Amino acid sequence: MALQNLFQTADWKAEKHSPVIEIIEAGNTVTANISIGKEIPHPNTTEHYIAWVDVYFHPNGEKFPYHLGKYEFATHGASTSGPNTSTIFSEPFVSIKFKTEKSGTIIASSYCNIHGLWASEAKLEV
Repeated sequence: MALQNLFQTADWKAEKHSPVIEIIEAGNTVTANISIGKEIPHPNTTEHYIAWVDVYFHPNGEKFPYHLGKYEFATHGASTSGPNTSTIFSEPFVSIKFKTEKSGTIIASSYCNIHGLWASEAKLEV
């Protein structure tokens, strides 16, 4: 089975696992905010959480995308006292900046420890 067949997609307004990509432009510098669970909050507990988000930019006309970064969320309420006993929780949100003079597609994928891989994309016009 090909890796791309393992990614689930859905409209983020109805699905709490789909990455939400918000593009903010300033000249040739692009800021992309990626979050999980914008309309429907994703649980953030020791038992159920988003582990990471991976972000790529695929410029129009190029064969391969550029890997902009992988962001891990490592704190989910666990402590040496047991599950959900800490008050420290990572939020599945990242803001990244990159420069480009090309239009293309920003692709974000995420991993929920219970519901697997999710992906979404957003068109960037410069």
